[in-house]
Amino acid sequence: MNNEHILIMRFSAIGDVAMLVPVVYSLAKQYPDVRVTVLSRGFAKAFFDNLAPNVGFMAADLEKEYAGITGLNALYRRLRAKHFTAVADMHGVLRTHYLRTRFRMDRFRVAHIDKRRAGKRRLVSRDNKRLVQQTTSFENYAEVLLRIGYPVKLEFQSIFPPQGGNLRLLAEQIGEKKTFQKWIGIAPFAAHEGKVLPLQKMEQVIDKLGKVHPNARFFLFGAGGNERRILKKWCSTYPRCVCVSEVLNDLSEELILMSHLNVMVSMDSANSHLASLVNVPVVSIWGATHPYAGFMAWGQSEENAVQVQLPCRPCSIYGNKPCYRGDMDCMNRITPEMVIQRVEAVLDK
Repeated sequence: MNNEHILIMRFSAIGDVAMLVPVVYSLAKQYPDVRVTVLSRGFAKAFFDNLAPNVGFMAADLEKEYAGITGLNALYRRLRAKHFTAVADMHGVLRTHYLRTRFRMDRFRVAHIDKRRAGKRRLVSRDNKRLVQQTTSFENYAEVLLRIGYPVKLEFQSIFPPQGGNLRLLAEQIGEKKTFQKWIGIAPFAAHEGKVLPLQKMEQVIDKLGKVHPNARFFLFGAGGNERRILKKWCSTYPRCVCVSEVLNDLSEELILMSHLNVMVSMDSANSHLASLVNVPVVSIWGATHPYAGFMAWGQSEENAVQVQLPCRPCSIYGNKPCYRGDMDCMNRITPEMVIQRVEAVLDK
């Protein structure tokens, strides 16, 4: 296998790509003589740049640089010149289908992901719901590698050494951890309403945790314009809070900071996966979605998943469907005390 070179394709949302990291790491470690190249959107460079000596990264923008059939053909020619010997399509959408079809026509070993949509549909069904754990994204990714001839045993701790990333690379506003006893991350946002705890409740979590832990510092994660406005308001109310996007420059720096947190409080969103890549325990909050859909972050315990059991849950795999009851009871029943209880349990450990 000394001349083997695997292409792994995964575009889409940041959390989906982050979930690929433990699988790529396991592949690279267990097959050190095989070269691995990950093809994804530019942000993912921070995940794979220093993951393993035999892992490389290629960025491709399918919306602009390689848009349409003409763009995909240009991208294929670029990839063809790399002399890959096998192709793993971890995305399974129309554009990656086109690319893998071209590879297959040129007699490459090719496999693509099975998203197991039937099981997920039963999980969110209103009438005949089957609350059964689905195969995880990690298992689905590993299955693709198996089908191109590379069985892997999943093993991964962190993209950083055990002591975490280098804090000296960050802005002075971050400070040194010895100044505070606990560093707590708070990521209160998600892409869809069905995955967001009402913000007044999350503010109560910060307020109450701050009173219980007077030597704790809170790092607030969120980047959008409205998100940043809300976080800056919280920072003005609670002096020990830091709006991360105001002081750090990019995802690489955020990952360094995350690696030094004692705990991350996050929705079912990208930040739970980012914290998992740096071996930080996550207290995750679930509303319309459910851990059984297979998207629980790497190495996290369902014990730290804050959720209420309702007959209608889950009603959505991705949280993008409107609440058909109209009351968002799955989120409104979650109390600040429920979140704080799990945070305290993690901190006690």
